[in-house]
Amino acid sequence: MKKQNLLEKTKTQDPQTLNERDAKQLLKSYGVPMVMEMTASDIETALAAAQKMGYPVVLKGYGTTLQHKTERGLVHLNLCDAESVRMAATSIMTEAGSELEGLLIQPCLTGQREFVAGMFRDQLFGPVVMFGLGGVFTEAVHDVSLRLAPLSLIDAGEMLNEINAQAMLGRFRGEAGVDRNSIKDILMGLSRLAMEKPDIAEIDINPLIADATGRITAVDALVCFREKEKNTGITSPVDYRRINRFFYPESIAFVGASSTFGKWGYLLPLSTLSWDYKGKVYMVNPTGATLFDQTGYPKVTDIPGPVDLAVVTIPAARVLDLIPQFKAKGIKNMLLITSGFREIGESGLDLEKTLIKEASEAGILVIGPNTMGLCNPHIGLTCLPFPVTPRAGSTALVCQSGNMGLQFLAFAEQQCIGIRGFCGSGNEAMVTIPDYLDAFEMDPLTRIVMLYIESIKDGRRFFDSALRVSRKKPIVLLKGGQSDAGRKAATSHTGAIASDSRVFNAACRQAGIVQVSKSRTLLDVVAAFASQPVPKGNRVAILTLGGGWGVLTADLCSNSGLEVPCLTPGIIQTIDGLLPDFWSRGNPVDIVGTLGLETPTLILEELLKWDGCDAVINLGILGKKFFIKRVISAASTRGAISTQEQDFLLETALKSEEKYIADLVGLIERYQKPIFGVTLYDEEKDRTIYPVGDGIYKGLFYPTPDRAVVALSKMVGYGQFLKS
Repeated sequence: MKKQNLLEKTKTQDPQTLNERDAKQLLKSYGVPMVMEMTASDIETALAAAQKMGYPVVLKGYGTTLQHKTERGLVHLNLCDAESVRMAATSIMTEAGSELEGLLIQPCLTGQREFVAGMFRDQLFGPVVMFGLGGVFTEAVHDVSLRLAPLSLIDAGEMLNEINAQAMLGRFRGEAGVDRNSIKDILMGLSRLAMEKPDIAEIDINPLIADATGRITAVDALVCFREKEKNTGITSPVDYRRINRFFYPESIAFVGASSTFGKWGYLLPLSTLSWDYKGKVYMVNPTGATLFDQTGYPKVTDIPGPVDLAVVTIPAARVLDLIPQFKAKGIKNMLLITSGFREIGESGLDLEKTLIKEASEAGILVIGPNTMGLCNPHIGLTCLPFPVTPRAGSTALVCQSGNMGLQFLAFAEQQCIGIRGFCGSGNEAMVTIPDYLDAFEMDPLTRIVMLYIESIKDGRRFFDSALRVSRKKPIVLLKGGQSDAGRKAATSHTGAIASDSRVFNAACRQAGIVQVSKSRTLLDVVAAFASQPVPKGNRVAILTLGGGWGVLTADLCSNSGLEVPCLTPGIIQTIDGLLPDFWSRGNPVDIVGTLGLETPTLILEELLKWDGCDAVINLGILGKKFFIKRVISAASTRGAISTQEQDFLLETALKSEEKYIADLVGLIERYQKPIFGVTLYDEEKDRTIYPVGDGIYKGLFYPTPDRAVVALSKMVGYGQFLKS
């Protein structure tokens, strides 16, 4: 049957499932290699078909409503003669009754390896293609890889590489390796079918049997369809230029300004005025009281000048009353801090919908509700409940949890990570994560995007925006709600539905998002992107102050997909002239406790020159000042060192490390390869990033090797995405 005829049949058929015969014919028309089979309407026809096909055979009953056929005894394997076929057919007809539409006769295929392929439609992301370990292990093992349709050939290849049972795809127990191209063709066919036939909700091809020659054959198939579900959480895209105006207001009105310490109407204007914001600030409250030396007004319409941004903290029930006032005043941007909307349930959701409808009609853009605020260090703006003041930089940060955002900003301030801007997205009633991504894409000051999210409203738009942005700027993402408990917490916290974590994670991989699982790792990875060039490959040279540390780091690299290549004879000869005869003469390069910083710098340059090296991990060279302090302290207790000598030694150590960092940054700029440092000892005042001048590259040092290796491996993964 031709493909078009089958597609038309699915449009008119009443049941939600195609019978197995029609499902196989449809999939075959999309390039899925199906087992040869014959159909029969009665026992005698089945006997004739089995005789013609040759024993042994498989006999199945098929019908639109016949699901879980094996469990119902409707599949009989390895039938070796006419009598066994007759008995099997009789049993099937008795069990299936009026549901039976016919019998299928297939050859009995043999193979030690079974796989599964399929497609389903995720509520948020739409069509998803699946491949993995099949047969009886499918539900038990869950060894599958997912990608959003439409697939590219690269996507299909990556799916094969991601399953854990890689040994099953290669030569296995005397059988040839699986025909990988055939599997790719199957996945591409499923992708095309998903895009061309939106009525189809689910496809399951299980098992795909690989025979001794590696040839793939599908022996069973399920195709289900239903009406396309509507995603009621989808919002209209927002012009990125309108979002940009939130971060560059020339005047701010705080609606709900309060003189009561601890209230949002007190904290937000206090933080805004405590930094370096140069714009005009107006206080709005019913009494018109002056607050923080700023004139107060009973209503926004009483303010004499224009208002670029209104920050609203009044109770939820009174927010609707502001819309006519804002419209009359010409206020186009509302930062809605107030909670009590969709996050509290149906009543709050109804209020939120009404608010957004009226705001939209009035031409007002709302960030929030239930947001923590925003900041833009480039203009000294920190409209937050606490005056966190990170340095101006290139990392844009959006968080669905305001508290997490404040913690990230505090860390950025402590660790010298420059922030382009921050916003707590709140309930995202109008401005959603994809809107922020679109804005970051167009913003020339943004080099890195940092996200903490718990759920998304429009998965497909999120994916499309992220895929586009990732080609230009890295997106580093931490998602809450990955576990069942986390998903429940996320729903109550944001009032949104968290998607299946496996689909979300697959979408992130496909879009080139650098995904992390811990908040500390998020900050470590952002620090790396903010200070280092993206490595061109996964080959790592290790320079270490001690041998054990180097061995540990080499193991960590190997476990993280990073290669630690052998040194060339030429490099070994060069380092021979710099280190004692008993150095390691390999990678890792053990500098055997060399105390000065000049020799490590020379060796680092040799490693960076090397074509076989894409990045260097630099262990234990920085941080010696801690031990110098201890030696000085011990000497001073014995009267063996004067105060002047103590000050001189400490100052010399600090200047030496400053020069070393500057030299490293110079090498990074010269060779365009990253250097990941690990401090010998991490003191409380030590930072992750050490700026040197105004250049884009900086010194980067972590307190432990594992954190450095994880951050480097994430950068390597992103570099591989850029090459794909």
